Amino acid sequence: MQKVKVAILGAGFISDIHLESYHRFVPEAEVVAVYTRDKAKAEAFAKKYGIPQWYDDLDAIIEQSGCDVVDICLPNFLHASATLKAANAGKHIIIEKPLAVTLEEADQMVAACKAAGVKLMYAEELCFAPKYERARSLVKEGAVGEIYLLKQSEKHSGPHSDWFYDINQAGGGVLMDMGCHGIAWFRWMLGNNPVKSVYASMATVLHKNRTKGEDNSVLILEFENGVTGVVENSWAKHGGMDDRSEIHGTEGVIYADLFMGNAALAYSKNGYGYAMEKADTTSGWSFPVFEEAFNQGYPQELKHFIGCVLNDTPPLVTGEDGHAVLEIIYAAYASAGKGAKVDLPFRPRVAKPIDLWLGA
Repeated sequence: MQKVKVAILGAGFISDIHLESYHRFVPEAEVVAVYTRDKAKAEAFAKKYGIPQWYDDLDAIIEQSGCDVVDICLPNFLHASATLKAANAGKHIIIEKPLAVTLEEADQMVAACKAAGVKLMYAEELCFAPKYERARSLVKEGAVGEIYLLKQSEKHSGPHSDWFYDINQAGGGVLMDMGCHGIAWFRWMLGNNPVKSVYASMATVLHKNRTKGEDNSVLILEFENGVTGVVENSWAKHGGMDDRSEIHGTEGVIYADLFMGNAALAYSKNGYGYAMEKADTTSGWSFPVFEEAFNQGYPQELKHFIGCVLNDTPPLVTGEDGHAVLEIIYAAYASAGKGAKVDLPFRPRVAKPIDLWLGA
């Protein structure tokens, strides 16, 4: 079997998810190298997963590892530089959300990949999540008539890595981390129908001692076709992960919860797993989710992109889609800052999106 050689950039939580997905579900791919800024961490990650090469030099892994694809799982502020280096080296790229911190970076990334003739996939896993895809197929079959309202929420009590809380590395808070999912999924459901306006409310309610970024946000999107979208995101929700959507139509309604129906019931006095340091997350009664990677669409999106590379076909979710999501995020931060609706197109020049909220 011809295999696509993959170099993965990053060794955090999302890299674990990607490696599990490659190993279990994508036999067409071979992960040949890993990079992190900490060489000891890169070596430990490589030995954990049986990866033959590890690097702490970004140029070296791109130029020397023999990879065909660069899988970017780095902090947001490193997305642009990694993409430009990979594109210039002729490597295909799959990149975790958000596409970039700024629209100017996003422009450069899309242009560089086009100029180099390489594929750039914006890794929006909700477009591949089996339960959400089943809901989308029902809509296409006419089950709910004409859509008039979409809702999506993703909530938990905070990210796994410290860099998420640093607005200079992340570009914002929970909206940059998770709000991008709902926005991208709405566009996917509606055939990339453009967003006409955004109204947003956000606040820092739980993590004030840790971040200047928002940890709770609500967005209302108005699409040009008349559909309303409501995106709710939180790092302040206790009791574990929550990810669900609603599709309201003139002839029916669909509710899709990614995790309920895919969880066990457990009681733990002291907590368990990666979240033990956050006792409110796993102590007491909880619902441990199994097959998290599969339920959220990670293996499906990676398998799709590897297939695109093998068969020379365009990815279903592109850099342009990531660019559109980022522009909507800009408008949401500006709306929360002004306390008013913001119309699109919207392209102010800022150092990072959250400045449109904090600066106001």
